[in-house]
Formats: sequence, structure tokens, C-alpha cells
Amino acid sequence: MQTLDAAVVLQIKQELIDADVNHDGRIDADELKQVLRRHKGAFTDSEILEIGELFYAGKAGGSVKFEDFLDAMDNAAAEASRPKDETENFKARGGTLGIGSCVTEYLYRRSHHGQYTPEELDIKLTHVPPRGFRDKLALGAVKGVRVLFDTATGWGSKTMTKEQVLQRVVFLETVAAVPGMVAAIVRHFRSLRTMTRDGGMLNMFLEEAQNERMHLLTFVSMKDPSKLFRVAVIGSQFGFGTAFLLAYIISPTFCHKFVGYIEEEACHTYSNIIEAIEQAPEEDPLSTWRSEGVPKIARSYWKLGEDSTVLDLMYAVRADEAEHRDVNHTVSDMNMNDGSVNPLFDPGAKLDKMLLKYAKDVMKTGPQTNSLHSN
Repeated sequence: MQTLDAAVVLQIKQELIDADVNHDGRIDADELKQVLRRHKGAFTDSEILEIGELFYAGKAGGSVKFEDFLDAMDNAAAEASRPKDETENFKARGGTLGIGSCVTEYLYRRSHHGQYTPEELDIKLTHVPPRGFRDKLALGAVKGVRVLFDTATGWGSKTMTKEQVLQRVVFLETVAAVPGMVAAIVRHFRSLRTMTRDGGMLNMFLEEAQNERMHLLTFVSMKDPSKLFRVAVIGSQFGFGTAFLLAYIISPTFCHKFVGYIEEEACHTYSNIIEAIEQAPEEDPLSTWRSEGVPKIARSYWKLGEDSTVLDLMYAVRADEAEHRDVNHTVSDMNMNDGSVNPLFDPGAKLDKMLLKYAKDVMKTGPQTNSLHSN
């Protein structure tokens, strides 16, 4: 072993032997879950179930020799200490257990909506500088759309009202839910046409579109748009949807960079809304959102709790938009036709993380103090 101490290896092997109910010297998904249940301080029940399902699917119901499992743990620990290029992590390498990438085609979990930590809600307003003509064109297009949209909605004035905010976010979300669906549809048909795997990308884009739609359904629960407003939405959806579909067929890279910059602007918008609510004087109707409850659909979707406020909702929505921002910028810099997988759901990387966490917990709770070698 190049990284794990001998005492750690012996303890892990003993735990594998104890869980080996059929005494075949191999570990399968059910046995792996039994091993991890001995480390509930490191793994939640939901994590154990997910890891078991990933392991089962990745090994097609098969098992792994104890020696191979231990080698995988050692390699995962070694990999964790090596710097990697950010996008390299999203290649379908299968992880150190070699589970393969077929699982990404049908398994996809996004469970943290509404389970944001305070750190995750503290969003930084980042900007990715454009590189090359295509990025500059995408940024220029976003800036142009922003100017037109601000002028049409009267946004940017010194005062901000509830009516302005709801009108803006409702219209914004009717447009924001389009790119994810278009990307998923195009990739779905490409997978059918070429008879190849997608790497779970279309699942990620579908979830993005669904997340934006949940934003919309929440905000329309707070404001019922007028008939004229609904007509404007139909027109913009037809125009933008058609243009984005054609653009995506021509250049997915441009489109994801465009969406990345759109989401940067969305983060700015929600940050301005949050600041306005927090700083609004008591006589300002906007201040009531510091205590006003949110619609039931929002409480259940984001798991905000019974005492949640509109201000809490705005923080959660901004966190969603920041994730879309980062993902689309990342995807735009990837070669999505070279076997890359969904950057939010790489089963190999998930299992590698599990192996490393398991090793660290063994070292922490073992009969003697052990540590990973520093080299």
C-alpha cells in the first residue's frame, strides 16, 4: 500500500471479513452497506443507501475482491492528494473501483435543494472573464438583453417595490427555465440518433429546467400575472425558445457560456432584492418580507420550515442560480462529446469520496492512532 498504514488496512480487512456473509472473499452492495453502517458517525442512512445503489448499479450486481477493494481505497487516498484540472474530474473514468459510467444514464439524485448550509447560502458574486470571440459574443448578448429587460421593466430605479420584484422574477423565471429543457431535448435526440450514451448530462439539464420552473410556480403563488403579462410571456417564450434551440444545435458551447453569464446577472438581481429587503425601513412594504411566510410549495420544495420567510426564499433561489451559473460555465469549457459525465453526479468520484471518508473514519475510531502517509 502506497498511502494507507498497515494497521488501517488490517482493520478494514477485518470489517470486510465480518460483513462477508457468504464467505467468498468478496464484497457486494449489501455487504458494503453493512460495513458502512458500522460508521454512522461518518455516513448518514441516505448516504449509505445511495452508495449501495451506486455500487450495485456500477458493478451490474457483481462484487469486488477484498484485495481490489483495499487497493481502491489506497488509490483513492493517493488521488485525493494530487492536484487535478477542474474539468478533468468530470471524465467518465469510473473511479478507483472501476464501476463504469452506465449508471449515470439512469441514476441522478439532487437532494440538497432546501438543505443549503449557511456557507452555501453566502453566495459570492463571481464573474468568469471571457476567453476568445465566442465568450465575448455570449457576454455581449447577455449585456444587451439585460439593458432591454431593465428598460422594459423599469428596473434599476432608486426605489424597489414588491410589485416590481415579483413582476421581474416571474418574467425572469419563465425565460430561465427554457435553456435547460432545450439542452436536454437536443442531447436526448442526439443520444437516440447516434445510439450513444449521454453521460447523464441531459438528466442534469432537465433538473435545472425543473428547478427554474419551481421558482416560477412559487412566485406566481405570490402574484397572479395579468392577461397582458401572460401574452408577453408567450411571445418571449416563442421567440427566445426558437432562437436558443437553433443556437444550441449550432454551438452548445456558446449557449452554455451565454447561460452562465445570464445566471451571473440573476445572482446580482437576487442579491439586490435580498439587500433591499434587509435594509428596507419598517414603513416600507418591502420590509414585511422579512417576516411574511412563503407559499406551501416553496416550504415543501426547499424544506424551509413553517417559520420561513420570503427573505429565506430569496436566499435559497439565489443559491440555486449560483449553482446553475457555475455548472454552465464549467460545461461550456468541457468537450461534451469525449465521454465526460454530469459534473454534479459522477458515480466514480462519489465512490472515491466514500472510500476516503471510510478510511479516515477507521483511522479516527480505530484501536490505535493511524494516519495517511503525507507523501
